[in-house]
Amino acid sequence: MKIAFLFLGLAVAVIAGIGFGAVRLPIGELFNAANRSILFLRMSRVALALIAGCGLSASGIALQAVLRNPLAEPYLLGTSSGAGLGAVIAISAGISGFPLPVAAFCGALVSIALVYRLARQGAAVPLQSLILSGVIVSIALSAIMLFLISVSATESMHSEIWWLWGSLTIYDIRLLWVVAGLVAAGIATLYVFSRELNAISLGEEEAKHLGIETETLKKTVFVLTSLVTAAIVCVCGTIGFVGLIIPHAMRMLVGPDHRVLIPVSCIAGGIFLIFCDLASRTLFAPMEIPIGVITAVIGAPLFILLLKSRAKKV
Repeated sequence: MKIAFLFLGLAVAVIAGIGFGAVRLPIGELFNAANRSILFLRMSRVALALIAGCGLSASGIALQAVLRNPLAEPYLLGTSSGAGLGAVIAISAGISGFPLPVAAFCGALVSIALVYRLARQGAAVPLQSLILSGVIVSIALSAIMLFLISVSATESMHSEIWWLWGSLTIYDIRLLWVVAGLVAAGIATLYVFSRELNAISLGEEEAKHLGIETETLKKTVFVLTSLVTAAIVCVCGTIGFVGLIIPHAMRMLVGPDHRVLIPVSCIAGGIFLIFCDLASRTLFAPMEIPIGVITAVIGAPLFILLLKSRAKKV
């Protein structure tokens, strides 16, 4: 019943995302030849919101399991800062269009490698060292990014700041397919490790007794979640709170079994991000609010409510 309700919510979100926008048009008129461009733009935004919501939610679940930290989220390893810095450097060099997300993706990969290099101690990568390294690298790369923006004299740099706060505007359908493929492959692989995630979330010793190579599992999850997050950031910018609050809410709804939790959270993440994008387009139309601002405004108080509700049950 709960899962059926989520699918109903997804259907409502998709219809609302396509049917409403900054330009008010009856749904029937969207399919007229004169409005095909508006229909395409709305459909691509809904598709990207669904892709990003699924990827961020699944990544948040996996990280919270292997780190055994309920506050873990997809941007923990400095991925978003690396992607943002890559985009800023590209803009400074006069690069725009399709190569811009590619530059962001490369920046994210460099940040992942840097975090691993700092955290590695011999053959092992301690969890605390990884978290601290991710925080340090994220702060350092964010500082460099803000410095480049502040000293830039180009209008293009300042016009692209909004992208760093999150946007679901897509200009190249090929890029949407590439990101969709990467995110889908990452989620599918994470789902394959559902049983292992169930075990390691209880503790590394318990997982080792069950024959699970915990270090290999952690490295696999870190790489997968980083690549999924990098793919999303390179086209959407930074969108926070999705990978933090959705796993918490769905864990309370369906329990901790990752075989159920991962697909359910993907659906919920898509619903949440579609409605957030709808709010970003319509609240102050024709001006658009960065979707990262909307998710933060909604996500912060919602996360506080979830924490209080969880504390009462403990």
